Amino acid sequence: MKINIRKEKIEDYENIYSIIKEAFKNAEHSDENEQDLVNNLRKGSSYIPELSLVAEINNEIIGYIMFTKLILGTIPALSLAPLAILPKYQKMGVGGELIKKGHQIAKKLGYKYSIVLGSERYYPKFGYLPASNFGIKSPFEVPKENFMAYKLDENISNIYTTVKYAKEFNIN
Repeated sequence: MKINIRKEKIEDYENIYSIIKEAFKNAEHSDENEQDLVNNLRKGSSYIPELSLVAEINNEIIGYIMFTKLILGTIPALSLAPLAILPKYQKMGVGGELIKKGHQIAKKLGYKYSIVLGSERYYPKFGYLPASNFGIKSPFEVPKENFMAYKLDENISNIYTTVKYAKEFNIN
């Protein structure tokens, strides 16, 4: 199975919307609005076109990942949200390929951390650790094992600050 990962295009938006909706339909922790959040993030100042990626097999989009800017003190950092894979392609390595490609691009763009709120069983496979290990705090109550960070730059020092998400997340 050859997975092609590329930057999203405007003509992909409708398909991406459907993929996100389908992927989160039976998710344990979902507000069922992830697809609308993506549309809103694209319109905001935190959107980074180079970090909005699709995964394709045989020219069919089967997965999607978005990284957007967040404020972490003065450190350039990202929020990974969402990661969505069509259910019939889950548990086949597609999500991991999207994460790895996103990290690779993010490093080239100079970002230092990636933050994710997600499964403590899934994201540690890709180097995510509890954000508290780096001194990073969530702006809301969440189990520490679900609020994670990944150091994109191994030389960056730990920082002691609270994450400030893009306004589209309606968190801060």
